[in-house]
Amino acid sequence: MWEKLLDRFLTGMMVEDRLSLTYPDGTTRDYGPDTGGFAHLAIADTATLRALIVNPDLGLGEGYMNGTITPRNCTLDDALKIVVRNRFKGHIPSWIVMANRARFHMRRFIQNNAPSASRKNVAHHYDISDDLYRLFLDEDMQYSCAYFRDDAMTLEEAQIAKKQHIAGKLLLEPGMRVLDIGCGWGGMALTLARDYGCHVTGITLSENQLATARRRAEEAGLSGQIEFRLQDYRHTEGTFDRIVSVGMLEHVGVPNFDTYFGRVAELLDPNGVALIHTIGRSAPPMAHSSWINKYIFPGGYVPSLSELSPAVERSGLWQTDIEVWRLHYAKTIRHWRDRFEAHLDEITRSYDDRFVRMFRYYLTVCIMAFEHQMQGVYHLQLAHRRDAVPLTRDYLHSTAATDHTVAEQRINEDA
Repeated sequence: MWEKLLDRFLTGMMVEDRLSLTYPDGTTRDYGPDTGGFAHLAIADTATLRALIVNPDLGLGEGYMNGTITPRNCTLDDALKIVVRNRFKGHIPSWIVMANRARFHMRRFIQNNAPSASRKNVAHHYDISDDLYRLFLDEDMQYSCAYFRDDAMTLEEAQIAKKQHIAGKLLLEPGMRVLDIGCGWGGMALTLARDYGCHVTGITLSENQLATARRRAEEAGLSGQIEFRLQDYRHTEGTFDRIVSVGMLEHVGVPNFDTYFGRVAELLDPNGVALIHTIGRSAPPMAHSSWINKYIFPGGYVPSLSELSPAVERSGLWQTDIEVWRLHYAKTIRHWRDRFEAHLDEITRSYDDRFVRMFRYYLTVCIMAFEHQMQGVYHLQLAHRRDAVPLTRDYLHSTAATDHTVAEQRINEDA
């Protein structure tokens, strides 16, 4: 029964590319036209067939993790690329459409993300081990989209460019009080304190990140300018001249968008500026990935701009600038995956094959989302006053050359 259902599913879905599928009994069938891309997948058992029918997103990811779905004479990139490209263009069976619709409407319950749940969700991914992340991130441990001013940039250069671009939008001055919501391992806070003379408060829900960030600040001699806290944004008090939040909004959840932007408005000085950097969909909202939610980012969600705008509007903040980054995150994650694969010998000494396949699948499926789906990165620059920032973007371009020179000097000094 499961074989027949999957055959029907793939016959309707594959309309642009060719997928060859080898079933558990050894039979191979081809789906889709003999044009475009090609991939060949082999399925080892009936349980995996059933999983693909019940929940294709979860079934495909778990099948690859478990080794019961394997690419043949093609790469994982090849396979996921044609799945992503065809999933919304061909016919999808009604039972899958209904399941996706139900999951979409359940997101307000799944993503409730109360403070205690948020801390548990963050620990699931970020408290694995700093040693793992050091193997594939840049030296500053920036775990968010880099900014590639040109394709020749290294990952380190592009991450420096990202921080400079954000700093430019914040219009920083020495002595300013900056709140970094979701400060990670402290790289942004260290940059704003060291290079711009700011006093930074960084908040995180990850104990591993907190310990590393505090140690880095101490080693850099910046403990007097930076305070790192294990704290939820809902519990933060005070007023700040600037607020920055990079890659944290994806963990907030739809039910909390009003609370999040309301807190940004409350914490931001009347003359202040905030910069929110987040993954977003340039298309109507859709159900979250059940595989990503289960294995990578519990409670996470990639919002559409149409879901963020009402909450921003209700906060009373001006949208002084909205910028969209396209493909920058795909380039970033390709660098991460190359480094991950280059350090497999070290990684497999601490993690089993299933974990390695899980992480490889995670990085690859994210690359495909940014290259072949309506997914990018948004920069929301917000302020209480409409004239809190210049009326054109010329101020960003005038500082770009200076920032690039400073970045080159720092890289040369580190070398």
